Amino acid sequence: MKHHALEQLLSVAAVDQDYPRQTMSRGERLERWAELLERNPDRRLATLHQTEYQPARERAAMRGDSTPISVAFADPVLRAAGLENDSYGEAKRFFELSDEQLHEVICYCHYGATVNAATAARHIREARSDWL
Repeated sequence: MKHHALEQLLSVAAVDQDYPRQTMSRGERLERWAELLERNPDRRLATLHQTEYQPARERAAMRGDSTPISVAFADPVLRAAGLENDSYGEAKRFFELSDEQLHEVICYCHYGATVNAATAARHIREARSDWL
């Protein structure tokens, strides 16, 4: 499946932006993400390099193929709920995570080039419990 930003789609297709979004609470969104990762718990997913050292604008635009965020974006349920792309900034906005929380899920400095999907899911659940 090939993913495109909304802006790219608008240049080649008519997109109904009034389509009702599925309402999910923050906890439901995080739980769904963790469950998606746990479907293949041994899968190695790419990390993002040095998120904590990037300027905010550059950090927000960071993305990669086969990251924990791209797993979330591949899910039609989360996209219907409003996840617009697989960037760091969009994950932070959509899942209502702090930089510190998202850093624990995705940063190279913790895991090297790849993170185990089960480990990412555990950190997502920890972020969820921080909120409760």
